[in-house]
This record gives sequence, structure tokens and C-alpha cells, in this order.
Amino acid sequence: MSIDVLLVDEDRDVLEIVETFLGQEDGFEVTGETDPEAALERIGTEGYDAVVSDYKMPKLDGLELCSALRDRGSDIPFLLFTARELEDLEGEAAEAGVTNVVQKGTGTEQYGVLADHIRDVV
Repeated sequence: MSIDVLLVDEDRDVLEIVETFLGQEDGFEVTGETDPEAALERIGTEGYDAVVSDYKMPKLDGLELCSALRDRGSDIPFLLFTARELEDLEGEAAEAGVTNVVQKGTGTEQYGVLADHIRDVV
């Protein structure tokens, strides 16, 4: 079974790195999107199993993107992948309907951790 993930990050370099590492995980199909507003439209029309979004982005941040999805009635698993301290975001993330917050780190093990979180919520 394949897990289709929409990855949202305005930084194309970061997007490509995360896309590459997640794409190497067994059973993952990853689509990248740099524009959170375009991502919102894609989620409504394409069949993704989960969304992984950066927190800090122009136009819509990750929390606003998740809130907009929930307002549209979507219950798709939504993971925030951020460098911010988890304690700083937990309350806001829960309020916005975020399924899980995963902290970005250094090294490549963070991508395995992210993949495990995606598998858990899907």
C-alpha cells in the first residue's frame, strides 16, 4: 500500500531535501508544493493520505493552512514539520486541528522519525 503525502514548504531547497528522503522510504509517494494556497486547492481535488507542512511560510503559515482545511471539513492527517520548539506550538497546533508536530533536526534521522509519524497517523 502506498502512502500519498503532500509536502508543503515555501523553501524549494528544503522541500526537495525532505521530498528526496521521504521518497526513499518504503511505500511513500511524495508531492511537493511551495505555495500553501495552491496546496489547499490540491488537497481538495487530489487524493492525499497526509499533509506535511512547514510552520513559517508567507501567505498562510502551517497552522492557518491546517485551520483552512478543517474549516472545509477535511480530516486528512496534518503534520507540522518545524524547527520551532514543540512546547511553543502545542496549544496552537491542537487548536488548529494539527494531528502531530514533528521537530526538524540536524542529520538525516529526522526524516525517518517524520516517516514513522506519517505511518502512525495514516
